[in-house]
Amino acid sequence: MLAPYYQETLLEAGCDEAGRGCYAGPVFAAAVILPPGFNHPLLNDSKQVKAKDRYALRSSIEENALAWAVGKASEEEIDRINILQASWLAMHRAIEALQVRPGLLLIDGNRFRPYPFIQHQCIIKGDSLYRSIAAASILAKTYRDDHMLSLHQQFPQYGWKENKGYGTKIHRQAIEAYGLCVYHRKSFQIDPAKSEPVQ
Repeated sequence: MLAPYYQETLLEAGCDEAGRGCYAGPVFAAAVILPPGFNHPLLNDSKQVKAKDRYALRSSIEENALAWAVGKASEEEIDRINILQASWLAMHRAIEALQVRPGLLLIDGNRFRPYPFIQHQCIIKGDSLYRSIAAASILAKTYRDDHMLSLHQQFPQYGWKENKGYGTKIHRQAIEAYGLCVYHRKSFQIDPAKSEPVQ
């Protein structure tokens, strides 16, 4: 069971990112403020939810949330400031776009660059502990997947329709055969023996 809130005094926004470990494409982030009674039987960390169920959840979250927003940081920004900083930048953009101002940010992970004038709490594996962070993980994941599907139309050889830019065997073999394209993160040194890039 996911907890409905971290505390009961301040209005909370859950924040999470998607695509941090990819070879290609932007990193996306979402911020979500849920009403107190919101729950959904499928709500969980996006990695634990089937793809079709993520989109059903997205509709429910968007319809019922007090506020939600999605932000991203481009491949060029990732290369310029590194993936960690870019993940925080995407989160800041999502928070900035919220139509309701939260009093506390619940951040999935163990580090965060403070957002001006809003308190935050970092929570390791927060997307499997708190509803608002799980909701943010669903939005970040589905919006990023949609973006990678659109990029797949331009560069189908990399298999982004299936791997969404992650370092699968097919993706690594395509990079060896065709080289990098404009949407690849050039700052990563890709180890062919591993499925994660190292920076």
